[in-house]
Amino acid sequence: MHVSKPLAEEASVHYVIDAKGSRFIVQAFATGLLASFGHSPRIAVGNFQGELSFDRTGSTIGAAQLKISIQSAGLEVVDNISEKDRQEIHRKMCEEVLETDRFPEISYECSKVSANGNGDRYWVALNGELTLHGVTKPLPVSARAVIAGNSVRATGEFPVRQSEFGIAPVTAAAGAIKIQDEVKCTFDIVAREPE
Repeated sequence: MHVSKPLAEEASVHYVIDAKGSRFIVQAFATGLLASFGHSPRIAVGNFQGELSFDRTGSTIGAAQLKISIQSAGLEVVDNISEKDRQEIHRKMCEEVLETDRFPEISYECSKVSANGNGDRYWVALNGELTLHGVTKPLPVSARAVIAGNSVRATGEFPVRQSEFGIAPVTAAAGAIKIQDEVKCTFDIVAREPE
């Protein structure tokens, strides 16, 4: 007699990003003749929100969707520098780089997700689109994700080339210091099931 095993029950789960429990940093790099005297600012993305949902069947993840929205004027320099330098970098970032009055929001949306792993630990490949400075482009992101109880934690890093989004590199000291086109974004994001 053959007894079939019951199919694993599929559960659709929904999470909301906990911005206060998360860390998202953008690292810019100085270059040019006087780069050693310049500053390679680290910028914290603090004012953001988002949602994550996916179907979970046993240890398999499917039908995942992720949406993140960032208020561009809310980015802050987190380095140990003078208040004058901090204000000047913030002003240039808002007025010259991100043009926050014209483009107040940065967003990332993804519905093409693949995950490999088992149990509660996964390698995740996101194939989403980043909208930055009014330009939308594909942006693949890899992450390590851990599901624990009612929360998900994802960590990883990815590069962004500013020129692909119509952003000209910022210069200082009459061009002797320039910020490189590519910035590195690192994240440690926690999302929780809403109560």
